[in-house]
Amino acid sequence: MYVVSLTYKVPEEIVDFHLKAHVAWLQDAFDQGIFIVAGRKIPRTGALLLSNADRASLDASLVKDPFYTNGVAEFDVEEFHAGRVAPGYENLLDS
Repeated sequence: MYVVSLTYKVPEEIVDFHLKAHVAWLQDAFDQGIFIVAGRKIPRTGALLLSNADRASLDASLVKDPFYTNGVAEFDVEEFHAGRVAPGYENLLDS
């Protein structure tokens, strides 16, 4: 499983300018099964994404994000092993 941390590199008004295209990309990535969780950081300095896709599919999706293609955010991808979850989230466990 992967956690993707996006950190904005530009002022908020530039983030907002590209936000609609980013949200459309994000919905497409959810529809393809790339991400299972997404949300803004608080304070609003970026976002976090959770993925259980394979790394090649994840990377192929990330390079299409308008935040990436327009230099809006940096992306840090961390892999981890989901070995324990709360009841009801067993689908997140690594096989």
